[in-house]
Amino acid sequence: MSVVRKVLSLGTETAFEVLAKARALEAQGKEVIHLEIGEPDFDTPAHIVEAGVEALRQGYTHYGPTPGLPEAREAVARHVSKTRGISVSPDRVVVTPGAKPVMFFTILALAQRGGEVIYPNPGFPIFESMIRFCGAKAMPMRLVEEKGYHPDLEDLASKINRRTRLIILNSPQNPTGAVLTREELEAVAGLIRGRDDVYVLSDEIYKDIIYQGENNSIASLPGMDERTIILDGFSKSYAMTGWRLGYGVFPESLVPHIVKLAVNSVSCAASFTQRAAIVALDGPQESVRDMVEEFRRRRDIITRGLRQIPGINCPEPEGAFYAFPSIKGTGIPSQEFQERALSEAGVALLSGASFGRFGEGYLRLSYANSQENIMKALERLGDFVAKNRMDAG
Repeated sequence: MSVVRKVLSLGTETAFEVLAKARALEAQGKEVIHLEIGEPDFDTPAHIVEAGVEALRQGYTHYGPTPGLPEAREAVARHVSKTRGISVSPDRVVVTPGAKPVMFFTILALAQRGGEVIYPNPGFPIFESMIRFCGAKAMPMRLVEEKGYHPDLEDLASKINRRTRLIILNSPQNPTGAVLTREELEAVAGLIRGRDDVYVLSDEIYKDIIYQGENNSIASLPGMDERTIILDGFSKSYAMTGWRLGYGVFPESLVPHIVKLAVNSVSCAASFTQRAAIVALDGPQESVRDMVEEFRRRRDIITRGLRQIPGINCPEPEGAFYAFPSIKGTGIPSQEFQERALSEAGVALLSGASFGRFGEGYLRLSYANSQENIMKALERLGDFVAKNRMDAG
């Protein structure tokens, strides 16, 4: 089969590959603790489910406008205006089936051969994959453990040049859980003010899952609203991963081009899911707060437990639901650790190298699982590391 080189160059999400291997082991009767997949282990709140069911009964089963149902765009605009402290018109909102199209469409619209895109590394692997697919040069913004996985602003400044077209920010961050401060965002904004040809894609999909302080959006800073694309959605905050619904807030000049890309690819998001999304945004938020509090408890358990395993160091995540510990002291490379943890310890987790070359020596563990299972996984990992040290000795 002849496949064009661009398609062959596409990356993937290792989480889904590891999940498939774990499921295969479970089918053989082996117990596996899942710390690999990045989705809340909570059910979608009942009032949102009921809104979706009611929408189906009311006939919201047909095509809708490509940018989204008007009432859904209005709900998103209200929500973003309130949570970011900016004035957002519904005309700037594009609703998509999942949040990934916002990322893909933005990079397609702004990046091309000869251009450069700066992105966090370690970071969500689809960033780098899409940049390369579009023909632009991927410029990693290294996140280091010593800085709590926050960006080195001097390093970032050195990467911005006349070829820079887009800077991708992700806060709270996948895979490290780092949350950018307002001061850091102000520094980034200062680096590109006066450059009308440089945009920021701000991935804020984990914005509600923060353990200290509050979410800061670079779009709220002076002069940045008109050059920032906000990426957000419903998967993480409302446990709606399977509903496949996200949205982007774009500068007005970009909206027609993004809509054209959507017409040529996804047509529109499902109408009944958009009706449920309105209820999610406008309805009670207690379920979100309860979920975050439970994640906080699990974070404390997994961080404390990982630090007790010889050779592992784990900074405390500030947001999201991932721990990103260093395993350099164990002497086991990341990929080998991932494979052996699954086959020998029955714990599914991800190699840090899956999130970019600067992730080597680290792991990502999702604590979107019960406290009981997290403690059981920590015990298994402790035994696995101890056995490896004995065998090596």
